[in-house]
Amino acid sequence: MSDAFIICSNLSFSWPDDTPVFTDLSFSVGAGRNGLVAPNGAGKTTLLKLIAGEYRPTGGSVSVEGVLGYLPQDLPLDGGRSVAEVLGIADRLTALHAIESGDASEEHFATLGDDWDVEERSHAELDRLGLGDVPLDRRLHTLSGGQVVALGLAAQLLKRPDVLLLDEPTNNLDLDARRKLYAVLEEWAGCLLLVSHDRALLDRMDRILEIDRGGVRSYGGNFTAYEEAVRAAQDVAERNVRNAAQEVKREKREMQQARERAERRASNASRNLKNAGLPKIFAGTMKRGAQESAGRSSETHAARVSEARARLDAAGRALREEQKITLELPDTNVPAGRTVFLGERMQVHHGERALFAGDGVDLVIRGPERIALTGPNGAGKSTLLRLIHGDLTPEGGRVQRADGRVAYLSQRLDLLDLDRTVAENLAAFAPAMPDAQRMNLLARFLFRGSRAQLPVEALSGGERLRATLACVLCAEPAPQLLLLDEPTNNLDLVSVGQLESALGAYQGAFVVVSHDARFLTEIKVERWLRLDEGGLRETGAPDAD
Repeated sequence: MSDAFIICSNLSFSWPDDTPVFTDLSFSVGAGRNGLVAPNGAGKTTLLKLIAGEYRPTGGSVSVEGVLGYLPQDLPLDGGRSVAEVLGIADRLTALHAIESGDASEEHFATLGDDWDVEERSHAELDRLGLGDVPLDRRLHTLSGGQVVALGLAAQLLKRPDVLLLDEPTNNLDLDARRKLYAVLEEWAGCLLLVSHDRALLDRMDRILEIDRGGVRSYGGNFTAYEEAVRAAQDVAERNVRNAAQEVKREKREMQQARERAERRASNASRNLKNAGLPKIFAGTMKRGAQESAGRSSETHAARVSEARARLDAAGRALREEQKITLELPDTNVPAGRTVFLGERMQVHHGERALFAGDGVDLVIRGPERIALTGPNGAGKSTLLRLIHGDLTPEGGRVQRADGRVAYLSQRLDLLDLDRTVAENLAAFAPAMPDAQRMNLLARFLFRGSRAQLPVEALSGGERLRATLACVLCAEPAPQLLLLDEPTNNLDLVSVGQLESALGAYQGAFVVVSHDARFLTEIKVERWLRLDEGGLRETGAPDAD
């Protein structure tokens, strides 16, 4: 595996409408754990698809040495397929079981080959990823989203790949499943290239690759080391910009002073020549000489100003654009002690099976509480959010909500009209808001100028989240209770920071389902609930690792 590598040489790719994604991109990745980071829309997923061979480059080449495994962000899996079929072992299992039953057909031996331990290896791989109790004949539609992701990774690992590509592998994984994934990848000896917004996972990488301004920059060390290197480079760039700006001012000031001196000398020389009574031809020659000298001085100073401006432009290009959401949302304030939601003995059924244990679950939300709802995949967290919101009615127990608005951001971010612009969607949520105030508000959510006039369908994942937040948090009336279901899924780290800023300004109550412990810490969660084995209980904050 030490010889496994990926080489991209002068790689170019454009969409069918000729919109370029990459132009002459070159980099290489060898054995080790490599994290790939960049803002949403920069082409991380596209690059993995090019390496995996799902897309063909419009220029340049991609070389992969070794067996390739690829786990895409959106798994194209049919819910009717069995676990064995997803693992790619169904035919071999059938052949193995037939042989064990006494059928010595040559066809079965040819299908099985030398893979006599296929069943044991499959169970062992599933167990490593927390799926040890999942039978091989189970259908996908009975699994949770996190279990499907873990199953997809198991399928790739069973290939015994030399090169492994993972696109957001911790999406929908609960904390226990994430830890199992971390352990598997820490043992990885081949070439790993992964895209993730999971900072705990990125901190387990040996190197961070960043797509930036048409190229790929490599940083040795984990994500924390990368952040420190970027911060140090930003400090240097800001200092260089300040120095270069001062240099431009100084050169412009000296140019103006030189021009004024030249004008004074020319005026004095004209008076002196007139008073000296020199012949006109001699006086004209001296005047032209003075003008040419002044012109040369002016050209010199102008060139120095131009050079200083060029240095300022170069320093400015080294700066990273800071994109932070700054908000005040006083209308979302909820008085302390006010009961926002009351649910008693809530119960729902999935077929014949009761989702919650016993008589159901109880939940009270009072005042501006910040609540994290955790628990294993498939425990019913999303169902509980829907009960709180009201789009699902409990089959048992009772529910009471305060008069204030409840806003629900599902994993699909499907609240907005895709055909309308960002500004039009906000107008629908806040029709009484003046246009000027609406545009100022959108600018605070980083939709400035023409960006506010883009249709929602054209937005990246991070942009769509910002647009949804703008419409939900600034709606009329403002929400008193906010429900968020895995809000950081598929977001780049800049967008996660923007979400943290927006939630920091929100003054109402919220319940958030997330397995990102660091994110939950950043948004100052104060109450932790865990849904597990049908019961809902109070817990302390989990370990971030």
